[in-house]
Amino acid sequence: MMDFLFSSSYSLSSPFSTDNARKPQVFLGRSHKNKSQPKKLMPKRRSAENKYSEWAEKGSSESERPAFGKTLFDGIEWDKQGKSKKRTNPLHPAKTRFKRFCKRFLSIHFCLLIIFSSFSNVQAVQSCSGRFVNPITEICWSCLFPISIGPIKVNGGGRDDTPNPHQIPCQCPRPPYWGIPVGFWEPARLVDVTRVPFCMVSMGGLKMGNSFVNYGVHGANGEQRTQNSFYQVHWYVYPVIYWLELIVDFLCLEQQTFDVAYITELDPLWNADELSFILNPEAVLFGNPIAQAACAVDCVTATAGFPLNALFWCGGCQGSIYPFTGNNTAHNGGVQASLLMVQRMMAKLHRELLLWGTSGTTNAEICQKYPLPIIKKTQYKTQMTYPRPTTRGPMACNPLGRTDVIWGSGREFPYKGEDFGYLIWRKRNCCAL
Repeated sequence: MMDFLFSSSYSLSSPFSTDNARKPQVFLGRSHKNKSQPKKLMPKRRSAENKYSEWAEKGSSESERPAFGKTLFDGIEWDKQGKSKKRTNPLHPAKTRFKRFCKRFLSIHFCLLIIFSSFSNVQAVQSCSGRFVNPITEICWSCLFPISIGPIKVNGGGRDDTPNPHQIPCQCPRPPYWGIPVGFWEPARLVDVTRVPFCMVSMGGLKMGNSFVNYGVHGANGEQRTQNSFYQVHWYVYPVIYWLELIVDFLCLEQQTFDVAYITELDPLWNADELSFILNPEAVLFGNPIAQAACAVDCVTATAGFPLNALFWCGGCQGSIYPFTGNNTAHNGGVQASLLMVQRMMAKLHRELLLWGTSGTTNAEICQKYPLPIIKKTQYKTQMTYPRPTTRGPMACNPLGRTDVIWGSGREFPYKGEDFGYLIWRKRNCCAL
């Protein structure tokens, strides 16, 4: 463009003439330094269509033939026959710049939309985290104690214990035999409490499937400071003592293999409080301030020792066990909410007769398992295994309902520390041969 404007061969009569008699004219934008010259010396934008015909009429040499391709003025592309093929650029430069700006703006926003949507989907799908439980370093083996033979405690271990049978020996009717009553705490189950559906925390963070429904949420309830949450729960059969063969040929041990026994993603009653009324119709009796105020007593007794079995609707310091769903309307932290979900899950499994009683003082209770549709809270203890396992100290394994203020500090942290795993210790009283 500039070579053409400053060329000394430029002529008013013909832009392609070879007459060099005229002096070169210098242009600065649209103005002309020499006021005596005409103002409009640049060819019109649409005059480029006549270039080929002018060259053909004059019979000029081949060197003066107008160049093919994009012209300097209007962006018309010419073929070798001198015919215009297409107009590649808009006529007005401002329209060209605006069109390019719109294209770039829309392209950038479209790319950002794809990137952020893909990032959110990846985060939702790949945010599952977890770890396999190391049976050597991540299990508090001192929680096996106290071990009792009849009313005598062989080793207390500084742990809390429930009452044991006093009679020696014990007699069981089916099959008929005489034995010695033995009591101990057995690690029997694993529990996942997760926000991500099908995220198996205790299986190394394995994702069993992709689902964007019923994700765990945390949010404020209106303008108040009360938080609400929702969690999914997975229940595993985990007879670790039988696996490791720590005690051989012991009648009281549960001889099963590892299994995923229950997942709430496939249970429609876990997501809806109204549908869960089928399992717990007595929930209407405990949805009042008086019944909930009684849970303060259960919180105190659970912190000092064991919870009260008579207050079966209370989850101690964690809240109310009813309804048997994953909805928590009083979320005060991940540790508190996850412990409440563990209690609700156990109460739900007892109501469905999937968990039975294993502790007691009478012969009928120690000879075999017995149905227990209402949870016996003193039968269980919980130990955190993920994200930070509690393996030592007096509060490594706690009864249901005990406050988490003392030991739960620092057990929850962002991203990989918002899902939880627990080992369930179950009291076992049996009549051993």
